[in-house]
Amino acid sequence: MDKQNSKFRWVVFASVLFTYFLMASQRTAPGLITDQVMRDFNVTASTIGLLTSIQFFVYTSLQVPMGILADRHGPNFFLIIGAILTGLGTIIYSLGTHESVLFFARILTGTGDATIWVNMVLILGQWFKVKEFVRLIGIAGMTGSLGFLLATVPFSLLIDFFGWRSAFLSAGILLCLCGLLLYFVLIKKTKQIFVNELVSIKQEVQREKMWILLRRLVSNRQAWALFLCHFGIVGAYVGFIGSWAVPYGMNMYGMTRSDASQLIMIGLIGALIGAPLSSWISSRLETIKRPYVVIHIIILLCWSTFLLFNGNPPLFMLIMLFFIIGFGYGASALTFAVVRQTFPLKESGIISGFANTGGFLSAVLLPSIFGMVLDHFQSASGSAGNGYFYGFITPVIFSLVGLLGVSSIKEKRKETDQSSER
Repeated sequence: MDKQNSKFRWVVFASVLFTYFLMASQRTAPGLITDQVMRDFNVTASTIGLLTSIQFFVYTSLQVPMGILADRHGPNFFLIIGAILTGLGTIIYSLGTHESVLFFARILTGTGDATIWVNMVLILGQWFKVKEFVRLIGIAGMTGSLGFLLATVPFSLLIDFFGWRSAFLSAGILLCLCGLLLYFVLIKKTKQIFVNELVSIKQEVQREKMWILLRRLVSNRQAWALFLCHFGIVGAYVGFIGSWAVPYGMNMYGMTRSDASQLIMIGLIGALIGAPLSSWISSRLETIKRPYVVIHIIILLCWSTFLLFNGNPPLFMLIMLFFIIGFGYGASALTFAVVRQTFPLKESGIISGFANTGGFLSAVLLPSIFGMVLDHFQSASGSAGNGYFYGFITPVIFSLVGLLGVSSIKEKRKETDQSSER
C-alpha cells in the first residue's frame, strides 16, 4: 500500500486543512480590534496600517524562497514550524505591552503564514493522485475563505465575551497544538504506517542557476500580466478587509463591531461562491480570459462606487458591494488556472509564486496608504468621511492595474491546454 491509495491520506488532508483554516483566520482577525489597539497603545492610523502591512510584507517576500526550500528539503518540516510560529506570534500579540512587541508578533505570524500554501500544495501532491488533487485543491482554496469567515462574527463574539487578549491567546495556543498534530500525522504516524517506504523521496530536478531563472521570469510578459492581474484583484480586498473594513463600518455607519464584522462576512461568502462559480463559468465558456476580464471590470466599478457616493453609499448598496468584491477575490483562483494553461508544469510553481507575490504586494501597500490618507484628513479637517473618500482612490487605482494585467493575458488554445496537463 502506498500513500496515494491509503485511507490515512484523508487524515492528512483534514489535519492540513484545519491548520490552514486557523492560520488564514489570523491574517484578518487583527482588523476586528483596530480601534481598541489604537486606544490601548495610543497609536495612529498610520501605525495600524504599517502593522497590518508588515505581516503581508513578510508573507510576500518569503513566497519564492519558501518554494525553493520546500522543493529541496520537503514540505512537512516547514509546515509544522509555520503553524508553531503563527501560534507563537498570535500569543505574543495577545500579551503585548508596547507597539514594538506587536510588530515583532506580526512578523512571526507573517513568517508562519508564508509557509502554509506552498507546503500544503506539495503535501497534497504527495498524498493524492492527479485527478483527486485537482478537485481537492479547490476545496483547499475555499478553506482559506472559511478561515477569513471565522475572523468575522464568531471571533468578534469571542472578543466581546472574553476580551481581545484572551481571544488571541486562545487562538495562538490552538495553532501551536496544530503544529504538534501535524508532527504526529505527517512524520511520526506516517513512519509507522509506511515503514518500508521512504517518507521523503528526493526527486532529481534539473536546477538552473538562480539568476538565469529570475532573468527569464522578469522578461516574460505573460508572467507580468499575471502579476498585475493578481495585484489588482487580491490586495485591494485583502488589504482593506484586514485593516480598515471594521473601523469603516463603525465610523461611517455607526455600527457595532459585530455588525461591521457581519458586512465582512458577506464579502467572504461572496469569496466562497466566487472560486467554484467562476471556474465553472470559465469551463463552460472554454475560456478563462473573457470572464476574468468581466470580473475585473465589475470590481473596478464597485470600488469606484464608493467614490461616487463620497465614501458613504446606502447600506443596501454597501452590502451588495462587499459581496461582489468578495466574489471577485474568490475568482482570483483563475490566475492560477491561466498559469497551468500557459506555462509548462516544471515552471508553474515559480510563476504561481510570482503571481501570488503581486497579489500580496498590493495587500502590503494598501493598508499603509489608506492609513496615511486617513491621518492626513482627520488632522486637517477632523472629518473621517473625507479620509475614507480619498482613501478609496487607492483600491480604484489598484483595480485599474489589475484590469490592465488581465487584458494583457494571452490564452492558448484548448488543444494545447489538454496536452500540457500530461
